[in-house]
Amino acid sequence: MKNYCNVTESSMEDKANGSVDTKSPVENGQLPDPSNWGVADVVNYFKATGFEEQATAFQDQEIDGKSLLLMTRNDVLTGLSIKLGPALKIYEYHVKPLQTQHLKSNES
Repeated sequence: MKNYCNVTESSMEDKANGSVDTKSPVENGQLPDPSNWGVADVVNYFKATGFEEQATAFQDQEIDGKSLLLMTRNDVLTGLSIKLGPALKIYEYHVKPLQTQHLKSNES
């Protein structure tokens, strides 16, 4: 299991207006490759990025790294039964960048 708490200084920073800045954990200057993650690794990743409550949805649906890389926007928004706001942030700031990073690393 990976420990993402040591990878990022602060997963989420509260801002004065109450909004939250979501940050992706970065390893060696780039996003991690989840292709070999187990369900627990996916859950730990989302807990480390500030989505502790939503991380249980990935556990409940048994989403491992390979499944995470196959998820569509609709899967995240409707398939996990989590609130729309966090679901949008999870997809846009975490799932989509992880998928893009994975594709780029497999092209070379």
